[in-house]
Amino acid sequence: MVIDVTQTTAGQLKTLGRFRQINDTFPRTEQIREHKNQGKKVFGWLCTYVPEEIIHAAGILPVRVTGYSQEMELEDGNAYLYINNCSFSRSCLQMGLRGEYEFLDGMVAGSTCDGARRLFDLWQHYIKTPFYHILTVPRKYTEKAHGLYYQQVVQFKEHLEEFLSQKIADEQLRHSIEVYNQARVLLKQLYELRKADTPPISGAETMEVLNTSFHMPKETFNQWLKELLDELGKSSNRHQGRARLMVVGSVMNNPEFIKSIEAQRGLVVTDELCTSTRYWSDPVVLAEGQSPVKAISRRYLSNFPCARMVPSDERFRRILNLVKEFKVDGVVSQIIRYCVPYAHDLPLLRDRLKDIGVPMLALDVEYGTSGSGQIQTRVQAFLEMLEARKR
Repeated sequence: MVIDVTQTTAGQLKTLGRFRQINDTFPRTEQIREHKNQGKKVFGWLCTYVPEEIIHAAGILPVRVTGYSQEMELEDGNAYLYINNCSFSRSCLQMGLRGEYEFLDGMVAGSTCDGARRLFDLWQHYIKTPFYHILTVPRKYTEKAHGLYYQQVVQFKEHLEEFLSQKIADEQLRHSIEVYNQARVLLKQLYELRKADTPPISGAETMEVLNTSFHMPKETFNQWLKELLDELGKSSNRHQGRARLMVVGSVMNNPEFIKSIEAQRGLVVTDELCTSTRYWSDPVVLAEGQSPVKAISRRYLSNFPCARMVPSDERFRRILNLVKEFKVDGVVSQIIRYCVPYAHDLPLLRDRLKDIGVPMLALDVEYGTSGSGQIQTRVQAFLEMLEARKR
């Protein structure tokens, strides 16, 4: 059964409804409450360069700190952060100041951009989470950079062990690597389904699955995702649109934004976001006799690069590969205002896409936007242009 992307399969895909319930109740999800009720700790993390496996191996539930799932007035966030800090950092801070992350026992961040760094500083000063740690993240991939980041991960592990008054054994780290690698394999399988001419799952629905991965134990998430993949394999639902699109740019975890594009029958088939492809793309490769910490640190610095990393060639190479693999007709760039890393390399990426004949629509947005009238008008015009190119 071929259906437009404007329709939803949630009623027919039982597991997708369960994912949606988690997102609707975040940050007070049942899984987080259960974890806390068992006397266990929950840590927040702010950036994909934070090694989750270290937290997980300590018996702590890692939860990604995000802002509101819709565009909001940010009175408290604006009072503590300059307005030229991105609205993602201000939204996260507002939630923290209003006690919506009161269940956190720790906060871990990476010094990846000014917004994240200032958010961490203010969180530490005003919100008073018991444990704090920030990792220095190099902007290069050289062996010296890997050596520096490895020492940062070692120091984080030692700090966490000191806080917990217990050692994190290599055996525990290997188990966590296995759990997280399984999640990466399963998410890759989900994305492989989207390469089809008429995928069984939409871009908005995929983002709902991804959001859930940040808000619940990975073991349970993996089981749910296996069930969803099984359902999708048996489902007759197939999505189609006017054009196949890729979304790139700043941090985004709002399915409504994707849904606003798909409501105009632009089918989002892949992406380059730190809340999606860049989160799961590369596994931790544990070589024979290698320290788990070394393998973890190598993966996180070598993963699908953020726009902050230099040179940009590897990131652009991966984006162009995704464009070809997913048969993308056009790219939608959504950049949060004052997100310097992504705004900086936008012209460079546009030029590389132009070289292979793929148009780009660049949107300047606020974090949590669901697609304003102006954005919808521009998306509509972009889709009409892509249709005209096919004639």
